[in-house]
Amino acid sequence: MSTGGKEDGPFAEQPDGAPAPNLRRGWTTGTCAAGAAKAAFAALVTGAFPDPVEVELPNGARPAFALAVSALEGDSARAGIVKDAGDDPDVTHGALVSATVRRGAPGAGVTFAAGEGVGIVTRPGLPVPPGEPAINPVPRRMIAQGIAEVAAAAGVPADVAVEISIADGARLAKKTLNPRLGIVGGLSVLGTTGVVIPFSCAAWIHSIHRGIDVARAMGLDHVAGATGSASEAAVQALHQLPETALIDMGDFVGGMLKYLRAHPVPRVTIAGGVAKMTKLAQGMLDLHSKRGSADLTALAYLAREAGASLDLADRIGSANTVAHAFDEAGAEGLPLGDLVAARAWDAAAGVIAGTGMELEIVVFDREGALMGRTGFRAG
Repeated sequence: MSTGGKEDGPFAEQPDGAPAPNLRRGWTTGTCAAGAAKAAFAALVTGAFPDPVEVELPNGARPAFALAVSALEGDSARAGIVKDAGDDPDVTHGALVSATVRRGAPGAGVTFAAGEGVGIVTRPGLPVPPGEPAINPVPRRMIAQGIAEVAAAAGVPADVAVEISIADGARLAKKTLNPRLGIVGGLSVLGTTGVVIPFSCAAWIHSIHRGIDVARAMGLDHVAGATGSASEAAVQALHQLPETALIDMGDFVGGMLKYLRAHPVPRVTIAGGVAKMTKLAQGMLDLHSKRGSADLTALAYLAREAGASLDLADRIGSANTVAHAFDEAGAEGLPLGDLVAARAWDAAAGVIAGTGMELEIVVFDREGALMGRTGFRAG
């Protein structure tokens, strides 16, 4: 399911996915929802809200959370926790995550509903089926566990209807991949560890995986991963692809290809700008700037191998940027984009070797003009 920002995790990342030094960790929407549901159920059966309320994380840790909202009204109780994402730029940081609980039918167990700001799944391929509220499996287990603890202590059945809400979630969801994945009306309730790790790449990788899952479940035979919005729009126009075939790959070429190796589709396109694809051509499967810059000297050698004059090779090697190097090559009719695409294909094809998938590399400039292309070949 899409990130509601980048929980358990997309954007600037540490090399090993660890939190950046001196940055404070936070809590997922799933953890907040579990605490709110537990507190609300406790009030429903005892008349009192535990404040703070403890939540057991998947690793056994038991943090406690203050309640921002508590209301007991007749046959229902509501509690809310303000999400603290730590030092991570999560779009849901500061959002109020609430749970409204009611007694359920005997033997029904814990059932889930989407309140205001929580989306509904409408497409196959996600961790929960179409028609269900976008509450991921781990948060569901955490919620059910908290309900079970309260039920056991109070000696009552754990048959509870739980409705999760996220304040302003419908607006916040527009900043996530939820609309593309077919999650409508709001955010997802997420979390696999219960903890938000500042600036890690885990959530972006998670979104890549879910995008591929949805494309496969819908029977698509071609997906395209793009490094940014310009290359994504260009490759969509090039192949007339539906939105569900577009994977917001970002810098994580390797992460996308490794998942495709285990979950293949017939055809894959990797699309990117001249600088990112030059880095891929030079063997980098993670294109983030922290992994290094494109090597203009190596690009000059590539141009020389393709017949560039010594003068042109010198100008490429001393160019200010990769885009400048491409301008120099283009002025003399050297198809540098095709050369880069071919080398990038070699690097990417090694990850999916033996799968039978057909791979294509396309290179675009900043305006979306096609600069190089390999065509499809089996990896």
